[in-house]
Amino acid sequence: MPANSTLALILALTAGATPATPTAHPNPHDHHGHHRAALPVDGGTAVVDTETLAVNARTNDGRTRVLSAPAATDLGRPGPVRRTAEGARWTYPARGLEARARTEHGRLALTLTARRDTELSWPVTGTTAGPGTSLQLPRGDGLDIPAGDPFWTSGKEKLTGATVDVGADLTLPLWGYSSGRHGVSYLVPTDIGTSLTFGTGRGGRLRTTAVHSFDGGDGTRTYTVAFTLTDGSPVAPAADYRAYLAQRGLLGSLKEKIRRNPATERLLGASHAYVWGEARTPAGIRRLRALGVERMWLGYDAGPDPMSAKAVAAAKKAGYLVGPYDTFANGQDPKSADSPTSVWPGTIHPDFCVRDADGSPHTGFGGRGCYLSSAAFEQAEPARHFLADRTRAMVGNGADSYFLDVDATGELFRDHSADHPMTKADDRRHRLARMRRIAESGLVLGSETAQAWANRAVAFDHGSATPVADGLWALQKDREKWGGWFPEKAPGVFFKPVRLPASLSKAMYDPRYRVPLYGTALHGSTVSAERWELSYEKLPAEKTRRALLAMLYNRPLNHVLDGPALRGNGKEIAALQRYFAPQHRAAGTERLTSFRYLTADRQVQRTVFGDRTLTVTANFGTKAHDGLPGGCVDARLRGDAEPRRLCPGDLADLADLADLADLAGLD
Repeated sequence: MPANSTLALILALTAGATPATPTAHPNPHDHHGHHRAALPVDGGTAVVDTETLAVNARTNDGRTRVLSAPAATDLGRPGPVRRTAEGARWTYPARGLEARARTEHGRLALTLTARRDTELSWPVTGTTAGPGTSLQLPRGDGLDIPAGDPFWTSGKEKLTGATVDVGADLTLPLWGYSSGRHGVSYLVPTDIGTSLTFGTGRGGRLRTTAVHSFDGGDGTRTYTVAFTLTDGSPVAPAADYRAYLAQRGLLGSLKEKIRRNPATERLLGASHAYVWGEARTPAGIRRLRALGVERMWLGYDAGPDPMSAKAVAAAKKAGYLVGPYDTFANGQDPKSADSPTSVWPGTIHPDFCVRDADGSPHTGFGGRGCYLSSAAFEQAEPARHFLADRTRAMVGNGADSYFLDVDATGELFRDHSADHPMTKADDRRHRLARMRRIAESGLVLGSETAQAWANRAVAFDHGSATPVADGLWALQKDREKWGGWFPEKAPGVFFKPVRLPASLSKAMYDPRYRVPLYGTALHGSTVSAERWELSYEKLPAEKTRRALLAMLYNRPLNHVLDGPALRGNGKEIAALQRYFAPQHRAAGTERLTSFRYLTADRQVQRTVFGDRTLTVTANFGTKAHDGLPGGCVDARLRGDAEPRRLCPGDLADLADLADLADLAGLD
């Protein structure tokens, strides 16, 4: 069956069908006498060796595939396999672990529950990677990495030797491997406490080992991995995860969010921008609208000069959404706080500080103050309304949107305070609860790098589209190169143009490695954009690739604006928004149903949204392909006689023309 057809079948599970769970037929002992548990899965039969936790699959086409090599942890002698109505159970007495294998919606789900704190290195994947094998990793939008590519195994931005926290560093709790028309998806619903380490195996190719910490204090004593045989599409793991969310009622819908709050509809077709100086005044808003920008999400910092009520009114009149940046994560002494968002009433600081095991406050981001406990806020909120009052004050100017930093990201905390204890899982639940309250209050809510677990709470995010490599954080710390927080009305950290080092540019924006995993899982549920400090203008050398990726994935660009930027970049921003708007308004609420490479070098790529509601073809190369020039993108809406073309490199001339017009007084 063609890859796209199989992918469509996987995605069709999200339409509401509830397939019956197959009956499991464990076979405790094969003819070799070894412990085995065999269960049917879509595409074949999965076989678990209970002595080692090695997992193999006998596929319907007669092949044997290794889903996991034996665990890298000594398990001890397993107990006997017991048949159950749903599958099989056994134990590892020396480890204090109980194992349960079952078939769920065509997946092999294997759950290990610990009676005491311990650690397990499993599954061990990619051990049989051949020359055509690729690793799918949901870093930002998503990466599809050839397992033997020396850039990733030994280059400056290599993965080899690195460890990522599945619950904190990845946008989706999964990874995958594919080779030709066959692949495997590894989904970890119990992502808190799970990390993924990268090494090299046969032929120097990338292999990955998951490590789970069973910690009673962190609430991670249960660990589940779901294995799915896929068709080898690089986005199949994300398609399977979308189906998983839908089957459990965990997949959000932009259509439903718009129904509950009609203002959310203004996200469709909107570019995003943070505004400073003149750009956050009524005159600046009117200038932006006069340029032809008809949809926009505008955000502003919570500094001493926020947007006035008149500016907010002008933005809403223009058809824009507008909202403040805020964070509930940081608390500082009001006498010395360096940001208004870190100042709280009474003794919230230090009473609400997250406490480490020794009782000391957990130092906040950048060494500032402390991280504030979501448990402390949730306990106080019914009576004191600290968060509700804070939100109400922040939108007292009439703002209809809200950007809540950090809450939807994966950095979770265990709080050892006797007054407000919490596990990391508690922290996640508290954040979800308060985000939902903001959304239910009528504000269009966004957050930073929204991970999949937050998809029903937020309408948009800034960050999930950025596949951040480690080198970016080091570059941002170099204030001479990256820029600092001055001048106040146009901070260099946002406005100073930067050229990424070649290795960092390749790791983050080389289209040969990019795939829309996040979009495949969550397009139509949320609106995804890049990080707010990585505006389109911040990285001039990456403009064409970033614009093509945004249009290919049907997601908005993120900009930064002050007075000079309005004059210099306004026409380019307007042209990009006008091109993007009809595509996103038509398909922003649809799912991403297909992703394909059209050329062997991966330079030409195609996406389809909905039932061919929108088809987008991007040429990242330098040579024309089937009439599409290099550096250009074609978008075809259903019913279009001809595709709509954008060549972002041509728009750079608009900035030069704007400068000349200003000099001549003609703009």
